[in-house]
Amino acid sequence: MKVAIGADHGGVELKQDLISLLKELNIDYTDVGSHCADSVDYSDFGLPVAEMVANGEADRGILICGTGIGMSIAANKVKGVRCALVHDLFTAKVTREHNDTNVLAMGARVIGPGVALEIARVWLSTEFEGGRHARRIDKISQYENRVTGG
Repeated sequence: MKVAIGADHGGVELKQDLISLLKELNIDYTDVGSHCADSVDYSDFGLPVAEMVANGEADRGILICGTGIGMSIAANKVKGVRCALVHDLFTAKVTREHNDTNVLAMGARVIGPGVALEIARVWLSTEFEGGRHARRIDKISQYENRVTGG
């Protein structure tokens, strides 16, 4: 598995904690930034991560900003991305099992690093169940293809 990871200024510290987790799990990753606490625009990091997932350069993406909201909105504008904003372990598990999410968004100002690391661990290790859930994802993809002409 390869993960693309990005954060704005609000999530740059938590991003470093998550990179340490990826290293511990022996997961290959690409860090698209930001690398400092200076104010930046979340879309400058959320969109490249989402594009890497959509075009197959990464299997999954992780995005962090202050609340996770801006990152999740930006990522979900990219065709083929199913980004979920997650702040608890149950949702981290179910969003993979039922929704086959390929991008995870979290808010560094909403949850602490301990919870965020456990969320990432659960999200990275949970498989999509398929079955009736695949039918639902297919309907979303069909709509997305119809609307975008692709």
